[in-house]
Amino acid sequence: MVIVSSANILQEIQSDFISKYPDLDFRFCNDISEAERELSEAEILITLGEDLVPEHINMAKNLKWIMVISAGMDKMPFEAIAERNIFVTNAKGIHAVPMAEYTIHMMLHTARQATVVLEQERQRVWDRSPVMMELHSKTVCIVGAGAIGTEIARLAAAFRMKTVGVNQSGRNIDYFDEIFPVKELRSALQHADFVISVLPKTPETDDLFSGEAFKAMDKHAVFINIGRGNVVNEKALIDALDKNELHEAVLDVFKEEPLPSSHAFWSHPKITVTPHLSGISPQYQPRAFKMFSSNLNVYLSGEGEYINPVDTVKGY
Repeated sequence: MVIVSSANILQEIQSDFISKYPDLDFRFCNDISEAERELSEAEILITLGEDLVPEHINMAKNLKWIMVISAGMDKMPFEAIAERNIFVTNAKGIHAVPMAEYTIHMMLHTARQATVVLEQERQRVWDRSPVMMELHSKTVCIVGAGAIGTEIARLAAAFRMKTVGVNQSGRNIDYFDEIFPVKELRSALQHADFVISVLPKTPETDDLFSGEAFKAMDKHAVFINIGRGNVVNEKALIDALDKNELHEAVLDVFKEEPLPSSHAFWSHPKITVTPHLSGISPQYQPRAFKMFSSNLNVYLSGEGEYINPVDTVKGY
Protein backbone atom coordinates (compact mmCIF):
# COMPACT_ATOMS: atom_id res chain seq x y z
CA MET A 1 0.00 0.00 0.00
CA VAL A 2 1.45 3.36 -1.09
CA ILE A 3 0.85 6.38 1.15
CA VAL A 4 1.92 9.71 -0.33
CA SER A 5 2.28 12.97 1.58
CA SER A 6 2.34 16.30 -0.25
CA ALA A 7 3.00 18.22 2.97
CA ASN A 8 6.46 18.98 4.30
CA ILE A 9 6.44 16.64 7.29
CA LEU A 10 8.93 16.74 10.16
CA GLN A 11 11.70 14.16 9.83
CA GLU A 12 11.00 12.64 13.23
CA ILE A 13 7.37 12.03 12.29
CA GLN A 14 8.43 10.42 9.00
CA SER A 15 10.84 8.10 10.81
CA ASP A 16 8.26 7.22 13.43
CA PHE A 17 5.64 6.15 10.88
CA ILE A 18 8.11 4.23 8.73
CA SER A 19 9.18 2.35 11.86
CA LYS A 20 5.65 1.84 13.19
CA TYR A 21 4.22 0.57 9.88
CA PRO A 22 7.08 -1.35 8.17
CA ASP A 23 4.75 -3.06 5.68
CA LEU A 24 3.47 0.23 4.26
CA ASP A 25 5.21 2.24 1.54
CA PHE A 26 5.39 5.84 2.78
CA ARG A 27 6.51 8.44 0.25
CA PHE A 28 6.99 11.76 2.00
CA CYS A 29 7.28 14.69 -0.40
CA ASN A 30 8.09 18.32 0.28
CA ASP A 31 5.22 19.73 -1.78
CA ILE A 32 2.56 18.81 -4.32
CA SER A 33 4.94 19.26 -7.29
CA GLU A 34 7.18 16.54 -5.90
CA ALA A 35 4.16 14.40 -4.95
CA GLU A 36 2.79 14.48 -8.50
CA ARG A 37 5.36 11.87 -9.50
CA GLU A 38 3.93 9.48 -6.90
CA LEU A 39 0.18 10.12 -7.18
CA SER A 40 -0.51 7.40 -9.75
CA GLU A 41 0.38 4.75 -7.17
CA ALA A 42 -1.12 6.39 -4.09
CA GLU A 43 -3.92 4.64 -2.21
CA ILE A 44 -3.79 7.20 0.59
CA LEU A 45 -2.87 10.88 0.25
CA ILE A 46 -1.87 13.10 3.16
CA THR A 47 -2.28 16.78 2.29
CA LEU A 48 -2.85 20.24 3.73
CA GLY A 49 -5.74 20.49 1.25
CA GLU A 50 -4.90 23.88 -0.25
CA ASP A 51 -2.50 22.38 -2.79
CA LEU A 52 -4.97 20.05 -4.53
CA VAL A 53 -6.70 20.72 -7.86
CA PRO A 54 -8.98 18.39 -9.88
CA GLU A 55 -6.05 17.31 -12.09
CA HIS A 56 -4.34 15.77 -9.06
CA ILE A 57 -7.42 13.68 -8.33
CA ASN A 58 -7.43 12.49 -11.95
CA MET A 59 -3.74 11.52 -11.69
CA ALA A 60 -4.37 9.42 -8.58
CA LYS A 61 -6.15 6.47 -10.21
CA ASN A 62 -5.78 4.23 -7.13
CA LEU A 63 -6.68 6.85 -4.53
CA LYS A 64 -9.19 5.72 -1.90
CA TRP A 65 -8.62 8.04 1.07
CA ILE A 66 -7.45 11.62 1.51
CA MET A 67 -6.29 12.68 4.97
CA VAL A 68 -6.33 16.48 5.18
CA ILE A 69 -4.04 17.51 8.03
CA SER A 70 -5.78 20.85 8.46
CA ALA A 71 -9.28 21.95 9.37
CA GLY A 72 -9.97 24.39 6.52
CA MET A 73 -11.56 22.72 3.51
CA ASP A 74 -12.63 25.64 1.34
CA LYS A 75 -9.98 25.06 -1.36
CA MET A 76 -10.50 21.31 -1.76
CA PRO A 77 -11.66 20.07 -5.23
CA PHE A 78 -14.68 18.32 -3.74
CA GLU A 79 -16.57 17.86 -7.01
CA ALA A 80 -13.77 15.73 -8.48
CA ILE A 81 -13.35 13.88 -5.16
CA ALA A 82 -17.08 13.13 -4.86
CA GLU A 83 -17.24 11.84 -8.44
CA ARG A 84 -14.64 9.22 -7.53
CA ASN A 85 -16.28 8.50 -4.16
CA ILE A 86 -12.94 9.04 -2.42
CA PHE A 87 -13.11 8.97 1.38
CA VAL A 88 -11.93 12.15 3.13
CA THR A 89 -11.03 12.90 6.74
CA ASN A 90 -9.61 16.09 8.17
CA ALA A 91 -7.98 17.43 11.32
CA LYS A 92 -10.94 19.39 12.66
CA GLY A 93 -10.23 20.51 16.21
CA ILE A 94 -6.46 20.51 15.76
CA HIS A 95 -6.33 24.28 16.24
CA ALA A 96 -8.40 24.31 19.43
CA VAL A 97 -5.54 24.77 21.91
CA PRO A 98 -3.47 27.48 20.14
CA MET A 99 -6.50 29.41 18.87
CA ALA A 100 -8.19 29.39 22.27
CA GLU A 101 -4.96 30.61 23.89
CA TYR A 102 -4.66 33.34 21.23
CA THR A 103 -8.22 34.44 21.97
CA ILE A 104 -7.65 34.65 25.72
CA HIS A 105 -4.41 36.52 25.07
CA MET A 106 -6.17 39.07 22.86
CA MET A 107 -9.01 39.57 25.31
CA LEU A 108 -6.42 40.28 28.02
CA HIS A 109 -4.46 42.42 25.54
CA THR A 110 -7.43 44.73 25.06
CA ALA A 111 -8.69 44.58 28.66
CA ARG A 112 -5.26 45.52 30.05
CA GLN A 113 -4.57 48.21 27.42
CA ALA A 114 -1.43 46.42 26.19
CA THR A 115 -1.06 48.52 23.02
CA VAL A 116 -1.19 51.76 24.99
CA VAL A 117 1.13 50.53 27.75
CA LEU A 118 3.73 49.21 25.30
CA GLU A 119 3.75 52.52 23.44
CA GLN A 120 4.22 54.35 26.74
CA GLU A 121 7.17 52.11 27.49
CA ARG A 122 8.65 52.83 24.08
CA GLN A 123 8.25 56.56 24.69
CA ARG A 124 9.50 56.27 28.31
CA VAL A 125 6.28 57.83 29.58
CA TRP A 126 5.06 57.11 33.13
CA ASP A 127 1.29 57.43 32.84
CA ARG A 128 -1.14 55.45 35.00
CA SER A 129 -4.28 56.88 33.39
CA PRO A 130 -5.11 54.02 30.93
CA VAL A 131 -8.27 52.33 32.23
CA MET A 132 -7.78 48.66 33.02
CA MET A 133 -10.52 46.04 32.81
CA GLU A 134 -10.94 42.54 34.21
CA LEU A 135 -12.24 39.57 32.26
CA HIS A 136 -13.98 38.43 35.44
CA SER A 137 -17.79 38.74 35.11
CA LYS A 138 -17.61 39.87 31.47
CA THR A 139 -19.62 38.12 28.75
CA VAL A 140 -17.98 36.45 25.76
CA CYS A 141 -20.12 35.47 22.76
CA ILE A 142 -18.47 32.77 20.66
CA VAL A 143 -19.98 32.51 17.18
CA GLY A 144 -19.09 29.03 16.00
CA ALA A 145 -19.41 26.79 19.05
CA GLY A 146 -17.43 23.84 17.67
CA ALA A 147 -14.18 22.34 18.92
CA ILE A 148 -12.28 25.64 18.94
CA GLY A 149 -15.20 27.62 20.33
CA THR A 150 -15.71 25.08 23.10
CA GLU A 151 -12.06 25.30 24.16
CA ILE A 152 -12.33 29.10 24.23
CA ALA A 153 -15.42 28.78 26.43
CA ARG A 154 -13.62 26.35 28.76
CA LEU A 155 -10.74 28.76 29.27
CA ALA A 156 -13.06 31.75 29.57
CA ALA A 157 -15.00 29.96 32.30
CA ALA A 158 -11.76 29.75 34.30
CA PHE A 159 -11.76 33.57 34.31
CA ARG A 160 -15.36 33.39 35.56
CA MET A 161 -16.72 34.94 32.39
CA LYS A 162 -20.26 34.31 31.17
CA THR A 163 -20.04 32.18 28.02
CA VAL A 164 -22.61 32.54 25.23
CA GLY A 165 -22.38 30.39 22.10
CA VAL A 166 -23.91 30.45 18.64
CA ASN A 167 -24.33 27.34 16.51
CA GLN A 168 -26.65 26.13 13.78
CA SER A 169 -29.21 24.39 15.94
CA GLY A 170 -29.00 26.10 19.32
CA ARG A 171 -28.27 22.76 21.02
CA ASN A 172 -26.54 22.92 24.38
CA ILE A 173 -22.77 22.34 24.58
CA ASP A 174 -20.47 21.90 27.57
CA TYR A 175 -18.85 25.06 28.98
CA PHE A 176 -21.49 27.37 27.54
CA ASP A 177 -23.91 29.09 29.89
CA GLU A 178 -26.25 29.86 27.01
CA ILE A 179 -26.55 28.83 23.36
CA PHE A 180 -28.39 30.59 20.53
CA PRO A 181 -29.14 29.28 17.03
CA VAL A 182 -27.46 31.30 14.28
CA LYS A 183 -30.83 32.70 13.18
CA GLU A 184 -30.89 34.55 16.53
CA LEU A 185 -27.36 35.94 16.13
CA ARG A 186 -28.29 39.53 16.93
CA SER A 187 -29.92 38.50 20.20
CA ALA A 188 -26.75 36.62 21.16
CA LEU A 189 -24.57 39.65 20.40
CA GLN A 190 -26.50 42.25 22.38
CA HIS A 191 -24.94 41.90 25.82
CA ALA A 192 -21.47 40.62 24.89
CA ASP A 193 -18.30 42.38 25.98
CA PHE A 194 -16.28 40.24 23.58
CA VAL A 195 -17.53 38.68 20.32
CA ILE A 196 -15.38 35.91 18.87
CA SER A 197 -15.96 34.60 15.35
CA VAL A 198 -14.68 31.06 14.76
CA LEU A 199 -16.81 30.49 11.67
CA PRO A 200 -15.67 28.56 8.58
CA LYS A 201 -15.84 29.90 5.05
CA THR A 202 -19.15 28.87 3.48
CA PRO A 203 -21.70 30.73 1.32
CA GLU A 204 -23.90 31.02 4.43
CA THR A 205 -21.22 32.86 6.42
CA ASP A 206 -20.36 35.48 3.77
CA ASP A 207 -20.69 38.96 5.36
CA LEU A 208 -22.56 37.53 8.34
CA PHE A 209 -20.97 40.30 10.37
CA SER A 210 -22.45 43.26 8.54
CA GLY A 211 -23.72 46.66 9.66
CA GLU A 212 -26.75 45.12 11.37
CA ALA A 213 -24.61 42.70 13.38
CA PHE A 214 -22.21 45.43 14.51
CA LYS A 215 -25.13 47.68 15.47
CA ALA A 216 -26.50 44.83 17.61
CA MET A 217 -23.30 44.75 19.67
CA ASP A 218 -22.66 46.89 22.73
CA LYS A 219 -20.62 50.00 21.89
CA HIS A 220 -17.98 48.82 24.39
CA ALA A 221 -17.64 45.40 22.75
CA VAL A 222 -14.44 44.02 21.24
CA PHE A 223 -14.79 41.94 18.06
CA ILE A 224 -12.19 39.20 17.44
CA ASN A 225 -12.13 37.20 14.19
CA ILE A 226 -10.04 34.01 14.11
CA GLY A 227 -12.25 31.97 11.75
CA ARG A 228 -12.32 33.16 8.14
CA GLY A 229 -12.19 36.65 6.64
CA ASN A 230 -15.26 36.21 4.44
CA VAL A 231 -17.57 36.58 7.45
CA VAL A 232 -16.79 40.29 7.86
CA ASN A 233 -18.14 43.12 5.76
CA GLU A 234 -14.95 45.16 5.98
CA LYS A 235 -16.51 48.54 5.20
CA ALA A 236 -19.24 47.96 7.76
CA LEU A 237 -16.66 47.12 10.41
CA ILE A 238 -14.66 50.30 9.78
CA ASP A 239 -17.88 52.36 9.78
CA ALA A 240 -18.95 50.82 13.11
CA LEU A 241 -15.58 51.62 14.69
CA ASP A 242 -15.51 55.16 13.28
CA LYS A 243 -19.03 55.82 14.61
CA ASN A 244 -18.12 54.39 18.04
CA GLU A 245 -20.74 51.65 17.63
CA LEU A 246 -17.99 49.19 18.48
CA HIS A 247 -14.99 49.67 20.74
CA GLU A 248 -12.22 47.67 19.07
CA ALA A 249 -11.46 44.82 16.66
CA VAL A 250 -8.74 42.17 16.59
CA LEU A 251 -8.41 40.49 13.19
CA ASP A 252 -6.31 37.44 12.37
CA VAL A 253 -8.04 36.50 9.09
CA PHE A 254 -9.03 38.53 6.05
CA LYS A 255 -10.87 38.35 2.75
CA GLU A 256 -7.56 38.84 0.94
CA GLU A 257 -4.41 37.28 2.35
CA PRO A 258 -1.73 38.47 2.70
CA LEU A 259 -3.51 41.66 3.72
CA PRO A 260 -2.37 44.36 1.23
CA SER A 261 -0.05 46.96 2.76
CA SER A 262 -2.41 49.68 1.53
CA HIS A 263 -5.43 48.24 3.39
CA ALA A 264 -7.14 50.57 5.86
CA PHE A 265 -7.03 47.93 8.60
CA TRP A 266 -3.28 48.38 9.09
CA SER A 267 -3.47 52.01 10.16
CA HIS A 268 -6.83 52.07 11.90
CA PRO A 269 -6.32 53.04 15.57
CA LYS A 270 -9.02 50.67 16.79
CA ILE A 271 -7.90 47.57 14.86
CA THR A 272 -5.19 45.09 15.79
CA VAL A 273 -3.95 43.05 12.80
CA THR A 274 -2.16 39.71 13.11
CA PRO A 275 -1.08 37.66 10.03
CA HIS A 276 -3.29 34.54 10.29
CA LEU A 277 -1.16 33.00 13.02
CA SER A 278 -3.65 32.17 15.76
CA GLY A 279 -3.51 28.46 14.91
CA ILE A 280 0.27 28.18 14.55
CA SER A 281 1.87 25.80 17.03
CA PRO A 282 4.92 23.51 17.16
CA GLN A 283 2.46 20.79 18.18
CA TYR A 284 0.51 21.06 14.92
CA GLN A 285 2.03 18.16 12.99
CA PRO A 286 2.30 15.82 16.01
CA ARG A 287 -1.41 16.36 16.73
CA ALA A 288 -2.36 15.90 13.06
CA PHE A 289 -0.43 12.64 12.76
CA LYS A 290 -1.90 11.33 15.99
CA MET A 291 -5.30 11.67 14.27
CA PHE A 292 -3.93 10.11 11.10
CA SER A 293 -2.49 7.16 13.02
CA SER A 294 -5.83 6.49 14.68
CA ASN A 295 -7.65 6.65 11.33
CA LEU A 296 -4.99 4.52 9.62
CA ASN A 297 -5.51 1.77 12.20
CA VAL A 298 -9.25 1.83 11.45
CA TYR A 299 -8.52 1.78 7.70
CA LEU A 300 -6.19 -1.21 7.99
CA SER A 301 -8.31 -3.24 10.41
CA GLY A 302 -11.78 -2.30 9.24
CA GLU A 303 -12.74 -1.86 12.90
CA GLY A 304 -13.54 1.23 14.91
CA GLU A 305 -14.68 4.72 13.97
CA TYR A 306 -12.85 7.34 11.94
CA ILE A 307 -12.00 10.72 13.43
CA ASN A 308 -13.51 13.61 11.43
CA PRO A 309 -15.00 11.97 8.32
CA VAL A 310 -15.94 14.64 5.78
CA ASP A 311 -19.11 14.84 3.68
CA THR A 312 -17.61 15.45 0.23
CA VAL A 313 -20.92 16.75 -1.12
CA LYS A 314 -21.35 19.37 1.63
CA GLY A 315 -17.61 20.05 1.81
CA TYR A 316 -17.28 19.70 5.58
